[in-house]
Amino acid sequence: MSAVDLTVSIGRLELENPVMVASGTFGYGSEYAGLVDVDALGAVVTKGISLAPTDGNPAPRTVETPSGMLNAIGLQNPGLDVFVKEKMPFLRKLRARTIVNFFGSTVEDYAELAGRLDKVDGVDALEVNISCPNIQAGGLTFGSDPETAARVAAEVRGRTEKPLLVKLSPNVTDIVAIARAVAETGVDGLTLINTLRGMAVDPVSGKALLGNVIGGLSGPAIRPVAVRAVYEVAQALDIPVVGCGGIVEWPDAVEFLRAGACALQVGSATFRNPAAALEVLRGLEAFIKKAGHRKVGELVSTVKAQ
Repeated sequence: MSAVDLTVSIGRLELENPVMVASGTFGYGSEYAGLVDVDALGAVVTKGISLAPTDGNPAPRTVETPSGMLNAIGLQNPGLDVFVKEKMPFLRKLRARTIVNFFGSTVEDYAELAGRLDKVDGVDALEVNISCPNIQAGGLTFGSDPETAARVAAEVRGRTEKPLLVKLSPNVTDIVAIARAVAETGVDGLTLINTLRGMAVDPVSGKALLGNVIGGLSGPAIRPVAVRAVYEVAQALDIPVVGCGGIVEWPDAVEFLRAGACALQVGSATFRNPAAALEVLRGLEAFIKKAGHRKVGELVSTVKAQ
């Protein structure tokens, strides 16, 4: 049988294969270059970037949980200028696409970042993190209601010609309503989902196990929530969806594809196994070939009711 066609399109963004690494779990690519073939990925999604450097939250920042982990890194990053100067030279050399994840504290921050990143050579696409506190709204996240989420997406869309993804938070009542509002601004795709809010407490001392008390839950524990979110949005809207949340092995990837995702991001599994994303890719390709399909797209939105 001929080789499987793994190419995918997310709006105007074209990838050689559907497997990426999720923001915040793979650094800026160079950190893993000596361990895995980074070029074999469909894309590297960078750790989140802000206008100014951010120190992040106090330690401890991570806690292992049943089937997952909590993190409260606090979006630590060197800021846009240092990122462009020190991280982009490596990323420009990759065959894998470079998607820059970014965030802000105000709508103006997002717009400014988008405008400046639009001019950076080697950035193939942008991913907007709207699960961040909006200081103009008393700390509520930008992704917590359709109107605010759409405003950020529209401002960013107006400042960049690059393909644009918006990463949505699961910590909402109706993710479809938010997805619809964002999709109407003309973005190229949606990434579902970001982490779930959670916390852990030492039962003996009574102390919170994270320095920030509350953090983001990732890992296999959140996969059913992520698959459900992908399914609901893919059923309701005609926009490419990137599935993210708890992918560890290739069957997890197939589950997301059948639910409606056209591409995938492997996140915290990378911490335990640096080659997790590439193993998912190899397993996915083998499954597609064995199942008699020619293209990865033939799996998308093929979930069946009982």
